[in-house]
Amino acid sequence: MTDFTMNVGDNGVAIITWDVADKSMNVLRQESFGELEALIDEVLGNGDIKGAVITSGKDTFAGGMDLNTLGTIRESAGDEPAKALFDFTMMGHTFLRKIERAGMDPQTNKGGKPIAAALPGTALGIGLELPLATHRIFAADNPKAKIGLPEIMVGIFPGMGGTTRFVRKMGFMAASQYLLQGKMVDPKKAKAAGIIDEVVADPVAAATEWVLGASDADLVKPWDAKGYKMPGGDPYHPQGFMTYVGASAMVNANTWGVYPAAKALLSACYEGALVPFDTALKIEARWFTNVLMNPSSSAMIQSLFINKEALEKGANRPDVPDQTVKKVGVLGAGMMGAGIALVSAQAGMEVVLIDTNQEAADRGKAYTETHLDKGMKRGKVTAEKKEAMLGRITATTDLNTLSDVDLIIEAVFEDVGVKAEMTKKVEAIIPEGAIFASNTSTLPITGLAEASVRKDQFIGIHFFSPVEKMALVEIIKGQETGPRAVAKALDYVRQIKKTPIVVNDERFFYANRCIIPYINEGVMMAGEGVGLPLLDHAAQLLGFPVGPIQLVDETSMDLGAKIAKATMEAMGDAYPKSIADDVTFWMVDEGRLGRKAKAGFFDYDEKGKRLGYWEGFNEKFAKLEDQPELIEVQHRLIFSQVLEAVRALEAGVLEDIREGDVGAILGWGFMPWSGGPFSWLDIVGAPWAAERCDELTAKFGERFSCPPLLREMAEKGQTFYGRFGPQAEKAA
Repeated sequence: MTDFTMNVGDNGVAIITWDVADKSMNVLRQESFGELEALIDEVLGNGDIKGAVITSGKDTFAGGMDLNTLGTIRESAGDEPAKALFDFTMMGHTFLRKIERAGMDPQTNKGGKPIAAALPGTALGIGLELPLATHRIFAADNPKAKIGLPEIMVGIFPGMGGTTRFVRKMGFMAASQYLLQGKMVDPKKAKAAGIIDEVVADPVAAATEWVLGASDADLVKPWDAKGYKMPGGDPYHPQGFMTYVGASAMVNANTWGVYPAAKALLSACYEGALVPFDTALKIEARWFTNVLMNPSSSAMIQSLFINKEALEKGANRPDVPDQTVKKVGVLGAGMMGAGIALVSAQAGMEVVLIDTNQEAADRGKAYTETHLDKGMKRGKVTAEKKEAMLGRITATTDLNTLSDVDLIIEAVFEDVGVKAEMTKKVEAIIPEGAIFASNTSTLPITGLAEASVRKDQFIGIHFFSPVEKMALVEIIKGQETGPRAVAKALDYVRQIKKTPIVVNDERFFYANRCIIPYINEGVMMAGEGVGLPLLDHAAQLLGFPVGPIQLVDETSMDLGAKIAKATMEAMGDAYPKSIADDVTFWMVDEGRLGRKAKAGFFDYDEKGKRLGYWEGFNEKFAKLEDQPELIEVQHRLIFSQVLEAVRALEAGVLEDIREGDVGAILGWGFMPWSGGPFSWLDIVGAPWAAERCDELTAKFGERFSCPPLLREMAEKGQTFYGRFGPQAEKAA
């Protein structure tokens, strides 16, 4: 079975169709290069063929490179993985350059055959780099299609000519938003930006007509023509010089220097702009190889592409029939309930939004209306779509309207008694086969299920706030939760287009189990006298989106106090009291609750904008004259989370380390460049991590003690993915 086929019409135009049979969207595989090149060679060498149109047999064009290909090349290259990756990349450049030059005479730029691309829909990554090498790009008028080069989002950059061609096509300033930010746009915006050439109703027909009428001049790319000048100026041009200086500052401001792909991309653009086009392609290939050889790149690809995709496709779904949700009942119309109602209606489900009074229920529905109104202002939502979505949400106080739902999501006040009362009331009304899910963030699901008469149909579905923006959903299995409940939760999360992780029941589950120690360690260091800016900046230099001090203010201090008190009550004498508790309770007493109170570790203006760190904090908790080394602060912040992830695996809370890595990145922004806690441990090595645990334990206490599993792996020289990854499971 081939990925590319070709049919030559009576008009002499070859239609090359890309259709990967076992994929919902085309991806370019290593063996595909040879197939396509053989067809292009036939086009160029056959005098009866006038030109070619490359299109897709699907309603999209292509989703990019099969990233597993890069891993396979590296792993099978023996002692020379860098050479193998560079050679593969240059093979791609050479082939795409063959399409671009299309048999032209190198001296006169004449005699080539026109090759066009016809995009029926989305074209990303190599799915856009291939069309960029053709002589004209036609795209269907499909507003849902996405055009772009999003490689930077998974830790690499466009390495098959996209970087070099974008810069030469539109100049670095205009190209930077697509290259450095991974911006994707619809076809009309892509045409306006100069990425593609035409937006038409029938791209294959339009491309065919163009091929039949194309002249020699139509085939010559600007960078191959005499007198070409770089749009916006080259690096030594006054305007170009300032652009690259500004871009360097922007990259460092946004990445804090921890994402190698962004710096490599900038280098490829700058150095490539100084030399002829073919040399620029070689520079791009060298920097691309450099990034692929960086362990950060492979870790990001593994977690943010391969693992994430596997989880979204149901890697750990029980083998039970389809559990697609048609009608969902949401109990509680507060911020969480309103957000759940929004994403459910967005996915096409009927929603019953329940609250104790009609005003609150209506307010919850109004959250969706406000969201849609913002979308209408941006041109993303039509009046018809708004009306349809709002029509799917019934806001009411009447529990009897839940009589035909197939899923309940309870999002009421975080109190065992309140939740138990609602469970009993609702289970008396809902169908016998309906699944009951609690959106709790900390309360054990097994305990909450005690109020249920259908414990096998009771499960936890933990959303992160704000629901419509956060990509992760944590599904929690109680001790008696059955497989159909798990499947229902997973199918629901798939419907709302989020990424699920499935964990077993224990206080704080997985995400909060790791987030809370991170926050506590930061607050503890603040109480010890470590400077507040040092704490936040140390975290940002590690790649965290916000530091622990800012995170406390965003989530609110009284929430931290409430969790601490509940944990104290649950653990009794076993609770590890620390100065973090003193800080938390004192801040609450002072009314410094965070952003919502416009007073916390930061001062705020009337609109809630941060003005700077509150100087009054160090009047109570004196700042150390000798501040700790940056690396020590960073290790305390990292290990406070990583060790909890390992303990969660030991305890069986995590059943799959892929969920631990993906959940950490999407749930609370754990160092995305590292691929997650388990990937990070594999990068630094278990022996080094165990040794550092011993040093931290000796200096700061037992919370840093090395988990037995990590100690064992250090002694055996094992890695987490080597021992627990999917390949290890297959081998076992």
